[in-house]
Amino acid sequence: MGDEVVLLDFWPSPFGLRVRIALALKGIKYEYKDEDLWNKSPLLLKMNPVHKKIPVLIHKGKPISESLIMVQYIDEVWKDESPLLPSDPYQRSQAMFWADFVDKKASSSVLSSILLCPLNFCNRMQIYGLGRKVCMTKGEEQETAKKELMECLKVLEGELGDKPYFGGENLGFVDVSLIPFYSRFYAYETCGNFSIEAECPTLVAWAKRCMEKESVFSTLPDQHKVYDFVLQLKKKLGIE
Repeated sequence: MGDEVVLLDFWPSPFGLRVRIALALKGIKYEYKDEDLWNKSPLLLKMNPVHKKIPVLIHKGKPISESLIMVQYIDEVWKDESPLLPSDPYQRSQAMFWADFVDKKASSSVLSSILLCPLNFCNRMQIYGLGRKVCMTKGEEQETAKKELMECLKVLEGELGDKPYFGGENLGFVDVSLIPFYSRFYAYETCGNFSIEAECPTLVAWAKRCMEKESVFSTLPDQHKVYDFVLQLKKKLGIE
């Protein structure tokens, strides 16, 4: 079955990294195809005709899009090895809620009330989008993005609490959803001139703990390599 798995991806994408970590945890062999996002392949356009974006997981010739859906699919198809989602329906719903939170952060006006009213989301923006703003903007816009990014990370740190992982004693769905962004922390900090570890020491300790896992360490790109990519992207886009 492993020979029938193909992943269309772009190496620094945190969304593709989620899928690669999940596949590594499960021990699934797959064919990796790195895409040129400025010249997308016919296969990518065929397999994701709606969004035309990576990552795309192809299993037995059938495409699956959206990274969290892919990770869930991987967990359900190869369920006997390293389960990521809890079997208990309530715990499962909570894991899916927090993974969704990583991608869809509530605005600062509702952060404090998330636990009371998790559906009261407005002005949603991904950690990805906030981090991009930190790297690609300056002045007030960058400061606002830094503030909102740290608010989001602090909420996640609060949910982590004193657990080794969001999944408890083992890596789980939320861990796999969030840890790819650790490869971008150096870029965020360097571009934004701030320290994530100074404000979220527990979350950074969690990330370092995750990096002790072979499936994570062998998958995430070097933080300095990601920073170099960000600099190249800024130059390509004409951003000083």
